[in-house]
Amino acid sequence: MFLFSLHWMLEVTCCGFRVNVYNALLFQPVIIAAWCSLVFGASIMQDKDLNEYNPSGSSTSKFLSCSHQLCELGSNCKNPKQPCPYTVNYVSEDTSTSGVLVEDILHLASGNRMAANGSARAPVTFGCGSKQTGGYLNGVAPDGLMGLGPGEISVPSRLAKAGLVRNSFSLCFKEDDSGRIFFGDQGPAGQQTTSFLPSEGQFVTYVVGVESCCFGSSCIEQTSFKAIVDSGSSFTFLPDQIYDRVVKEFDRKVNATKASFEGYPWQYCYKSSSEVLPKIPSFTLKFTANSSFIVQDPVFMIYGSQVSA
Repeated sequence: MFLFSLHWMLEVTCCGFRVNVYNALLFQPVIIAAWCSLVFGASIMQDKDLNEYNPSGSSTSKFLSCSHQLCELGSNCKNPKQPCPYTVNYVSEDTSTSGVLVEDILHLASGNRMAANGSARAPVTFGCGSKQTGGYLNGVAPDGLMGLGPGEISVPSRLAKAGLVRNSFSLCFKEDDSGRIFFGDQGPAGQQTTSFLPSEGQFVTYVVGVESCCFGSSCIEQTSFKAIVDSGSSFTFLPDQIYDRVVKEFDRKVNATKASFEGYPWQYCYKSSSEVLPKIPSFTLKFTANSSFIVQDPVFMIYGSQVSA
């Protein structure tokens, strides 16, 4: 088995995918027929030419039938041979996608330069969205959303079941906001690890247990909680009680003058400038087995003012 990275997929430009690690389905806005409603965001000006997926334009595409084992809504079909419908409701308020399930070939570039075969083709199942609501109508993911969750229908699960890669992946980002998805990657041998916890609730998610929150070598008491690992979230959210303890300790340790900033919800903002930057205490999340994660830049800079949050 080799390590593969996502390179391209038929007529779809994949480099602009928004990635959600809690969702179990790869979703594409599509052009199927006149009844297919498109995502408004697809028409928003982008720095890349985004092509919507068209099943009829692919010689390798096929619709999953309602009798297929991956069709969760098959019992709602009048005919077992008709295309399998899907509906996914997301954590974001009033945001959903619905349509039909399609199988097509995913093209992967090898991440191993020594591999004899530099590419691979793998069948994957994804949703062709004919109706989007909420954030999708505002262009949140104009060229689709890739689900990397632990569910059976997710891309990593399907690639592993086909014997192409291990059932793991890495998200790697550069400072210029570009990045790669490496399927089958297990990271360096010396990296720290923590176990996933059982997912409870409506969504199948990656859940980890945080044992304590620490500033420097000092850990705050009663700051254990369960956290969902979700690359689709812009900020790290803490439970209210944990947040109160963390920000009060941060305020006690930070070497900066507190300030208010109209229009933002944060209570703890501090003055800063290009000449004088506040000294931010190091913030670490402690996990089981004595593993830890150092939070890089745990502040949000508001440019054009004298304040950082």
